[in-house]
Amino acid sequence: MRRWAGVERRGLVTVDGRAKARAAAVTLMALAVITACTTTDTPAPATPAPAGPSEAFVSGTIAWKDCGDGFQCGTLDVPVDYAAPSGEKIPLSLIKLPATGTKKGSLLTNPGGPGGSGVNFVRMSGRTFGESLRRDFDLIGFDPRGVGASEPVQCLTDAQLDTYLKTDMSPDSDAELQKLEKVSKGFAEGCEEHSADLLAHVGTKDAARDMDAIRAAVGDEKLTYYGASYGTYLGAWYAEQFPQNVRALVLDGALDPSLTAAETNIQQAKGFETALRAFTEDCVKQPDCPLGTDVDAGMKKITQLLEKADKQALKNTSDTRKVEQSLVTWGLATPLYQREAWPMLRIALAQAMKGDGTSLLRFADLLVEREQNGTFSNQTESNMAVNCVDKPNPDVAGFQAEADTAAAAAPNFGEFIVWNTLPCAYWPVKSAEEPRALRAAGSAPILVVGTTRDPATPYQWAKNLASQLENGHLLTYDGDGHTAYLSGPPCIRNAIDTYLTAGTLPPENTTCT
Repeated sequence: MRRWAGVERRGLVTVDGRAKARAAAVTLMALAVITACTTTDTPAPATPAPAGPSEAFVSGTIAWKDCGDGFQCGTLDVPVDYAAPSGEKIPLSLIKLPATGTKKGSLLTNPGGPGGSGVNFVRMSGRTFGESLRRDFDLIGFDPRGVGASEPVQCLTDAQLDTYLKTDMSPDSDAELQKLEKVSKGFAEGCEEHSADLLAHVGTKDAARDMDAIRAAVGDEKLTYYGASYGTYLGAWYAEQFPQNVRALVLDGALDPSLTAAETNIQQAKGFETALRAFTEDCVKQPDCPLGTDVDAGMKKITQLLEKADKQALKNTSDTRKVEQSLVTWGLATPLYQREAWPMLRIALAQAMKGDGTSLLRFADLLVEREQNGTFSNQTESNMAVNCVDKPNPDVAGFQAEADTAAAAAPNFGEFIVWNTLPCAYWPVKSAEEPRALRAAGSAPILVVGTTRDPATPYQWAKNLASQLENGHLLTYDGDGHTAYLSGPPCIRNAIDTYLTAGTLPPENTTCT
């Protein structure tokens, strides 16, 4: 997704948005923040899988070296352009947490984004995977091409990113729209200036081919994989291109590959509205809720807060930045990724309603990976680069129509999510990949996991993907938050661990609570 599809977002997440590693850390980090601040589509016909690395690209090897705390790190060179496999190479950055028992294979992972660092994810969250998985499998993470330490896409200075992220994403006048157009065009031009040679080759299909190169390099005959949020889209494209190489794939917090960019934005916005309402329903039952005791009235107070910030930025006690409406929206979305963060969101909202947006700003910084010293990871830039080339996007007039539709469907998030993707209207590389259902014809069983009130990847997407895949199987978590495995109930964890280790699927129509 853009970021809120985690962290995943398309317009927010990848949100998703936006990586699971960030979501897993939100509760503890947010606590420090507050303390410091006191439809299923008909599957498309299967297409022949392109030649794998064994035919078109001879995979290299990975020289693993100790990199602290029991982890091993290495790199693998892959072609920039798989159509010219002997040409320029990209060094992919990888990390491994070795199996604790007798190794049976490797579990490749992706935390989402696009733009999430798989290296950071495994280092932060690797030891929280199931005991049986840790015993039998080396746990491997990688920074996809264009991300983190793998030839990162570069577009803007830190100051320019600050300007872009605070820009009004719900323009109410011609002047505001012109400003939004200017910074969005500047984003695209900056990427072309600094990363032109890479932009055509950072799409999901190429990243999926890299995954097969990694599989071959670690010596696995078939791929075992856990992908969260955007990582499900990456995993589905892997299965579409290399169905014969699938051993077991878990796609947790699924995206629907058949949706257009506009449909994805609008449905994701509705997902965040659903999650916001679930938070509000819980909030009004708590003694410290700043939204009152009525759900509808509480939702209206949140809308009024956003409208107030649109007219006048909230104050901020942590640095010299002001907290404009867009930053309030980023901060509002972040704790929706994990139910455990809801108490901190209640506190942050109470402060914001008194004019202090400091805590919401800290939440926003978490989502966009901005450090307190003002530096950013390249998550926002790589997120945009992947999304802009993965699917076609409209011109500015098309974005306006899409934003109007999204605002009606999701009053608090709709416009913001749509306009946040406007750089794609100016992107120097146009997508030739039309959205379609992915079948992965002939693959082994693939487990698709959906959470009923997931903000970044709506539950319907998991249902759609499971039905589109020729051998897809749905596992449901009736709960809140983005993705299920690392924060869900034992029922979910046990089902996924059993499938990944033994290949045994949970019973059909299994729902965990």
